[in-house]
Amino acid sequence: MASTTASSQGDHDTPRPNRTRSADELLVGRDATITPELSVVMPTLNEEAGIRTCIDWIKNAIKELQVPTEIIISDSSTDRTPEIAREMGAIVVEPDGKGYGYAYRYAFEQTRGDYIAMGDADTTYDFKQIPRLLDHLDETGADMVMGSRLAGEIEDGAMPPLHQHIGNPALTRFLNLFYGAGVSDAHSGFRIFTRDAYETMEWETTGMEFASEMIMEAGAKDLEIAEVPIVYHEREGEETLESFRDGWRHVRFMLVNAPGYLFSVPGLLLTIFGVAVMTVAHTGVALGEVTLGINSLIAGSLATIVGTQVGSLGVFATVASDPIQQPDDPLTTGITEYATLERGATAGVVVLAAGGAYASWLVGNWVLSGFDAVPFTSAALVAFTAVVVGIQLVFSSFFLSTVN
Repeated sequence: MASTTASSQGDHDTPRPNRTRSADELLVGRDATITPELSVVMPTLNEEAGIRTCIDWIKNAIKELQVPTEIIISDSSTDRTPEIAREMGAIVVEPDGKGYGYAYRYAFEQTRGDYIAMGDADTTYDFKQIPRLLDHLDETGADMVMGSRLAGEIEDGAMPPLHQHIGNPALTRFLNLFYGAGVSDAHSGFRIFTRDAYETMEWETTGMEFASEMIMEAGAKDLEIAEVPIVYHEREGEETLESFRDGWRHVRFMLVNAPGYLFSVPGLLLTIFGVAVMTVAHTGVALGEVTLGINSLIAGSLATIVGTQVGSLGVFATVASDPIQQPDDPLTTGITEYATLERGATAGVVVLAAGGAYASWLVGNWVLSGFDAVPFTSAALVAFTAVVVGIQLVFSSFFLSTVN
């Protein structure tokens, strides 16, 4: 980031390139005429214990950078947090909605800087490290730089062992697998990104899952994310995170926005598995010393039916919900691009007719025999499985036409 020599408050007419200005001189207020180069955003909910320290750290960073900077506090507190922030020169805004994510989104809309930094106001993140992150952003040409706690140092007592060794690594793997994030600590809240990146991403969540949504959006929009190892400090004040509830919100949001992984891939695998088992069991082909029987045939039938239904849900979710991560498997892509009511219904009718012909013959024999018990055969199960799958395809095609 290039430094600036003009006064942030507009009260000096002549630039002073040889003088190091104080942070207060560089701090841009709400009514200042100069446009800040950097915006630092913190959401606060009763952070009276840590807000002063965090703003002091930000001011140290501002003095080192020598650029006009605004500090925006998105506050929903009932203690003295907003008063302390105003006294120290920060801009305090009050979100008109609830939630961690909404607090950030509300404040981001009011930023003016070319770069936006974000972090929690509980002293866990050392804002004096902002220049390091900015330097790395410029050096790498990335769109976003994150401070990685897992690649850096986590002080004793700063993070519960469950979060450090299980929760955060697991959620990071999810994001890397589903969205190609390629990061080591997906839920670090200390981040800096460019205004272009901000304007590229689209967000809708309001809770803690906002941290995941930002990375998901960046990955889906092909934005480059870089990382810098950081030290994660013990927090000041009371913890507001609820481990299992907030962790589940992250997982749920990741899954519902990746229908390819949630529906399409499992559905396709189940269907292939079911058809393969039914084929082997029906034909009597031996697998080594094992020959599949009627129980395996039933299991294969159920897997085929369930797999077809789950796979169709992936198509519905892709078409109806516009997920962040669009499925790219050939089956879902082909269906969403080329499927029509007529094609889908025709395919369903063909499958239904193939199974229905044999099923009708069985029913006819049953009637002619005076409704006596009809021997159960593997061919009968295959036929009725085809009937069920055909009916699913027909009605799924009609439903797809209503949501497409």
